[in-house]
Amino acid sequence: MEPKKIKDRAKDLLAEEESLANALAITWGLEDKEEDFSFPRLHLPFDRLLSKVKVPIISVLQNVNSEKTPHIKFSTWQTPGVDGEKLIDQVKDLISKGFTVIACGNTPRSSNHLYNLFSKHQIKVQGPIDNFENINLAKPTKGITILTCWLSKGFILPSVKIAVLCDSDLSGRQRFYRPPRARKVKDSASFDDLRVGSYVVHSHHGVGKFAGMVRRDIGGSERDYLLLEYRGGDKLYVPSDQMDSITPYLGGDIPAVHRLGGADWQKAKAKVRDAVSKIADELVSLYRRRSQAQGHAFSPDTPWQYEMEDLFAFEETPDQKTAIESVKQDMEQVEPMDRLILGDVGFGKTEIAIRAAFKAVQDGKQVAVLAPTTLLAHQHFQTFSERFSTFPIKVEVLSRFLSASSAREVIQGLESGDVDVVIGTHRLLSSGVKFKDLGLLVVDEEQRFGVLHKEAIKALRENVDVLTLAATPIPRTLEMSLTGIRDLSLLNTPPAERQPILTYVGEYEEQTVAEAIRRELLREGQVFFVHNRVSDIEQVAAKLKNLVKEARIAVAHGQMEEKKLEKVVMDFWQGEYDVLVCTTIIETGIDMSSVNTLVVDRADMLGLGQLHQLRGRVGRAGQRAYAYLLFPPDKSLSEQSYERLKTIGENTELGSGFKIAMRDLEMRGAGNLLGGDQSGHIAAVGYDLYVQMISEAVSELKGEKVIPPTEVKVEIPLDAFLPPQFIEREDVRLEAYKRLATVSDLSMVEDIRKEWLDRFGPIPPPAQTLLQVAKLRSLCVMAGIEELNVTTSNIKVGSGAKYIARLSPVRLKASMEIKLKRMYPRALYKQDQSQLIIETDLKADIVKELTKVIVDIFPKVSDSIEPDLFKSLIRS
Repeated sequence: MEPKKIKDRAKDLLAEEESLANALAITWGLEDKEEDFSFPRLHLPFDRLLSKVKVPIISVLQNVNSEKTPHIKFSTWQTPGVDGEKLIDQVKDLISKGFTVIACGNTPRSSNHLYNLFSKHQIKVQGPIDNFENINLAKPTKGITILTCWLSKGFILPSVKIAVLCDSDLSGRQRFYRPPRARKVKDSASFDDLRVGSYVVHSHHGVGKFAGMVRRDIGGSERDYLLLEYRGGDKLYVPSDQMDSITPYLGGDIPAVHRLGGADWQKAKAKVRDAVSKIADELVSLYRRRSQAQGHAFSPDTPWQYEMEDLFAFEETPDQKTAIESVKQDMEQVEPMDRLILGDVGFGKTEIAIRAAFKAVQDGKQVAVLAPTTLLAHQHFQTFSERFSTFPIKVEVLSRFLSASSAREVIQGLESGDVDVVIGTHRLLSSGVKFKDLGLLVVDEEQRFGVLHKEAIKALRENVDVLTLAATPIPRTLEMSLTGIRDLSLLNTPPAERQPILTYVGEYEEQTVAEAIRRELLREGQVFFVHNRVSDIEQVAAKLKNLVKEARIAVAHGQMEEKKLEKVVMDFWQGEYDVLVCTTIIETGIDMSSVNTLVVDRADMLGLGQLHQLRGRVGRAGQRAYAYLLFPPDKSLSEQSYERLKTIGENTELGSGFKIAMRDLEMRGAGNLLGGDQSGHIAAVGYDLYVQMISEAVSELKGEKVIPPTEVKVEIPLDAFLPPQFIEREDVRLEAYKRLATVSDLSMVEDIRKEWLDRFGPIPPPAQTLLQVAKLRSLCVMAGIEELNVTTSNIKVGSGAKYIARLSPVRLKASMEIKLKRMYPRALYKQDQSQLIIETDLKADIVKELTKVIVDIFPKVSDSIEPDLFKSLIRS
């Protein structure tokens, strides 16, 4: 630790506490009292704090502060030179002098790269190894040892003849470590936002109101049901195992509730189906044109591709790996790629674009990266330039920050082919910009471009691979992705140590703003204050200065002169200012880890996507971040503004961009999809059913067989439910029921059982029975059985059976009928009704007996079950 810095900070805290105590004493009228009054201490003195620490403390000083201070002489590695030749020579020199030389690779792939590099230069190499204890420092080796571990910077210790180098010493760039994050945000769940009074869509009965989850005792057995209310006071109890027929309503306006058994729902579905068939015709035509378009099939990854990807300073998240693989597969096809990468701010979308751009350049193609703002373009330019600096790739930027002569040089380089990658704003779309051989177009934040710009993008993208990056896409873009016109990759895994941003939505109060700024200043951080009106932004900054006099405040907006704007932003980034009063120019492109408080004035005037993007500008370095979304106290909010602020306030978890985009789609509709206004059709049947109907219509026109989902009705007189004591939150119980209702094989049920055991603890008997019934239902799906009904027998048959199970439809061959009579004499097969009737005793395990019958009588079921699953099935 650095004792001087810690002591100075401790003194500052104690002084701030003393000042606070004096201010409170004056406020409470205690300063004039004769008796001794002291406040409880909030902090311990520095020396007393250290006295409680039992572990040894080592102080490391940057500079020697006395002659008696022990010190260690060390040096760093020299610049690597071209292809690392200077550093290689230095390694050989140290080895000849008897040094123990260790090279640290950040990942196993990076260690292999180091091994190959040194072997190529005739240096004896040991490893790679992954344990430092296996290295004998006392016995120098006649070569270099490769160790797989992370190190930010190498060093040389002449006194003990030890030298350690790492990846950054070879590349000449500092690398930062991000450990892989084991925790992953949950997928967007269908029933997360379902509340009593919410609208839902039943696939057979139409739109109704959700009235809660109720438990009913029918025939001596308890089960959970979803209660839906329809027009005229009608009520529908939906068993928990049929929840896959229900989806929350997404459509925009408040829908009309249907009547149970009425014709309104069927008429609405028929009307939408007619409209959907027309859309499907256009979609199939679009598919056909896209499949017939001849693009460039890029070559598989080169060794340089692997080398460049090794330089990525972080561990790829599972979602990133999947998206990267999908993009590469798309690029290697002849058909032009059109893929949307959807992920929250800071979730790794840029890295996917970097790898795609490098792959394109390897085939001699040019890459254009289109950004909505100058600041974002320059940030991408710095990122791409840094990643490609050790490779013969020329990266340029084209924006209004460039002089006329510099811009001409870039444009000439694009036309001649000298420029491999160009990053720019809408300037790239002008008629004067021509490419020699464009192979990939990357569009960042497409929703920020206007109609004319999008038309220019369409012209540019013909026969060119297109990769679109977005955190909250516009509804039409999301609609096209979800209906299959564009390919979609979702990034749900948050960055390492990223914390959800605490969001406050409320009326503007000066005291709230002052407290927010002062709290950030106390932890040596910075603040974004967004005021999206240039006309009075200077006055707002002056008021803030009077409100928080100790804060250093700067102003930035898009109408400033380019050089001045760039200087203000750079000065703020370097810590010259504490508060940046700005417009929404920070919405994209600003990546400042020290800014962890955001205040948005007139948040009611901003769009849902804008609010989410602005909030993503803070909390990017693992610090707890705060966002204050404020509106005037004397202004009544419109319904749309209220819904936007409510949505942004409720969705604060990491990875909520997809849910916000879906909510935006619900509020605004999809707009004009392929030229026809579809918002009315979505409102009629709900978004989920609308997309399903489009997908089915498209599949039919493409000649694909549409297989409707198998609906299996299982009625068994057993207590099968999830007790509230086991899963307390109702929305979590709903989602658990939903997932269990959609299982189609035994392995899925087993995965759910393990998850419940891990998340909620020991599984109670009613939940165990629920899992057994789910296994039985999955067997029915495999056997083609649509209904299994167990009832109490009123008439004693044979030996006095108490229950009768009816399975239908069942169609048995003659050989299986004989086997049935031999194995189950009390079973009855009615061929004309396609029904199988089985008698079971009262004391028998109904589920186990029915499971055994299905496995024994239906060969296609027993043949498809893995042996281990079969054993566990019989045991359970």
